[in-house]
Amino acid sequence: MILDEIDEQILVLLQTDSKQTNKELSNKLNLSVTAVYERIKKLEREGIISRYVALIEKKKIDKSFVAFCNIKLLQHSKDYVMQFERDVTKLDEVLECYHISGDYDYLLKVIVSDMEAFREFMVKKLTTISHIGSTHSTFMINEVKHTTVITI
Repeated sequence: MILDEIDEQILVLLQTDSKQTNKELSNKLNLSVTAVYERIKKLEREGIISRYVALIEKKKIDKSFVAFCNIKLLQHSKDYVMQFERDVTKLDEVLECYHISGDYDYLLKVIVSDMEAFREFMVKKLTTISHIGSTHSTFMINEVKHTTVITI
């Protein structure tokens, strides 16, 4: 699907605040409510908009300890990779998991309440996953930039 300027504007506006009504969007875009509705539905059908979410302030829910875990598997066989990916997706503390190149195979973004909770996560959950050869963790000191808005 080729996006025109209005589609791009809709995407920017929705990424900034997805709770805007079609009427609010129509006023900002100088379009009818129906035209905005149809364009949004088309973006959803085409899979450009995959879902809508609420962003939560980590500190308000006592989940402000963020760690990045590098994982190295024992082998790179298809079975090891597939099993690791199935297992890691079941861990609630893991917000993001990326299969990466370089010295490590995976990068995880983990969120918990504090260092003690992170240790418990490592000992009781992450390191119980089969085929992990080694881990290396770093901890967030300060969140300098965090956005979900993709520039169109």
